[in-house]
Amino acid sequence: MSILNKEEVTKNAIQYHIAMKPNDIGEYVLLPGDPARSDIVAKYLDDAKLVANNREHRTYTGYYKGVKVSVTSTGMGCPSAAIASEELINIGAKVLIRIGSTAALQDEIKIGDLIISSASMKNEGTSKFYVPNQFPAIPDFQFTNLIQSVAKELTNGTDVNVFTGISATDDAFYGETPEWIQKLIDLKVTNIEMEASAIFTVAHVRGIKAACICGVSGNLKTGEVIYQEKNVKLAEAWEKEIQIILEAIYRQEQLKE
Repeated sequence: MSILNKEEVTKNAIQYHIAMKPNDIGEYVLLPGDPARSDIVAKYLDDAKLVANNREHRTYTGYYKGVKVSVTSTGMGCPSAAIASEELINIGAKVLIRIGSTAALQDEIKIGDLIISSASMKNEGTSKFYVPNQFPAIPDFQFTNLIQSVAKELTNGTDVNVFTGISATDDAFYGETPEWIQKLIDLKVTNIEMEASAIFTVAHVRGIKAACICGVSGNLKTGEVIYQEKNVKLAEAWEKEIQIILEAIYRQEQLKE
């Protein structure tokens, strides 16, 4: 009797957590945390169909300017994000893009701005199952550069600023003490979120591309946060980052021709 190899027994089959099979998705998959944000992405796709809705993973597949694109929510945190990433890769995903919310850590960044991750500090446990702790978590440089270019173009003339920097991926939302936040600020970390480093790590190990863009929900350094009412500028940032990523996907496909 041999020890089970999960990758071998799940590849090209119906996936246990995301409940999908090959051909259900496009090669490009957007990864919001919240299932409700999968619904927002679907508005921008032609012929969008709800492919699966299992646990925290809600998936639509459709087309943007003729390119087959999917969106799958990951839920909160690295464990579920890594599971979703693994299973999406099993059935054909080639590019995974986290679209989410983030807390800024530098003075000049405001609610509603956008942050593109150039790397992520691994303050989480999931990636340690894949690589040594010293191993960096980085996105695909070429696709990230394309996202930067499109983001600056689509925000030109607006009050939305686009930043690029090293993010921190933390495990414990309420475990982030003022002392911990100050440490990250001192390291000149741009922002904190909860999924990117695991997505980058899984993508690297599995040989595909990944990237991350987030809308700013608040600033932990300046104290500009909104917890008890609707965050209008954040909602606008979600819409903008979706538009940016879909256009970047289209242009990436154009570069292949």
